[in-house]
Amino acid sequence: VISAAGGAALVVTDVGYTRLQREWRGWLADRLDVPLVQVESEAVIPVGVVSGKQEYAARTIRPKIHRLWHDYLVPLDAHDLRKQTRDWEAGEDVSDPTRLLKTLPIDHSVPPGDEEGGENAAHDLLEDFITRKLDTYDTRRNDPTVDGSSRLSAHLHYGQISPLSAALAAREHGSPGADAFLEELIVRRELSFNLCTYNPHYDRYEGLPAWARATLAEHAGDRREYTYTRAELDAAQTHDPYWNAAQRQMTRTGRMHNYMRMYWGKKILEWTPTPQQAYTEMLWLNNRHEQDGRDPNSYASIGWVLGLHDRPWTRRPIFGTVRYMNAGGLKRKFDIDRYARQWAE
Repeated sequence: VISAAGGAALVVTDVGYTRLQREWRGWLADRLDVPLVQVESEAVIPVGVVSGKQEYAARTIRPKIHRLWHDYLVPLDAHDLRKQTRDWEAGEDVSDPTRLLKTLPIDHSVPPGDEEGGENAAHDLLEDFITRKLDTYDTRRNDPTVDGSSRLSAHLHYGQISPLSAALAAREHGSPGADAFLEELIVRRELSFNLCTYNPHYDRYEGLPAWARATLAEHAGDRREYTYTRAELDAAQTHDPYWNAAQRQMTRTGRMHNYMRMYWGKKILEWTPTPQQAYTEMLWLNNRHEQDGRDPNSYASIGWVLGLHDRPWTRRPIFGTVRYMNAGGLKRKFDIDRYARQWAE
């Protein structure tokens, strides 16, 4: 990047919300001879404009976003930026991506997923979602046995599509499904940006709310009927066929249905000796396999399992007053046995 900036008047990047992204941008800014400008393109509404503090839950950030989003849900001026770019040396031969990938210091035991990445694939997914799924998104998105989600999360994570483009397309189409999609794309997603911006421990157990850590500590010594090692969890070797199916979906495709991810996390809390270890195992498994791992959404979702952005519920063993989930809830909401068959061994 530094060599490519030769002759440039400035370098523009998006805002990074996670610690690693901020470190990358800081490293780059220290080494450039020209200004580095950050543009908040991952959020529809800039985080600091919405709120100057960590928000307690979706219900506290939602009205703040709703007051602002019509000012920001506007199309950008259309420019073909490709005509304004110039060729530059990448420093690496990228003609053979598979060969280049083998040279990187990454965990090569994790296989590639079965979906295509890139800008074109992202926009094809969005078009398919808008025309075929959006009308029923509000009723079908929580059923993992049907293809009812947008599947845009990884593309958003890697900047292959703009959330503004997706939001405008959904709003133009209309329908109750569009309202539900905008809630996920803007309110819930930007709640996770708020978390990473204002909570320095967003990716650690210490970042959970005090009430959740207190109630989990009170029940940390409760008896666990089952306990599993990291290796057993990673290999989907538990007694629970529904949990195993969710884990297999993640390891085979690089994604897990969001509703199943909540159940998946709650069970890890039940099956590990301490809540601190449960958090560690969830984070390790998620970031190892999910295409959008290490994303603010990941940290918010894992934190939610242990009480983040939630409220106290009925007290139970192990969970204390943290929200509980069981297989009975899955059976009431959809055909969980069909899901288990889809991702059978």
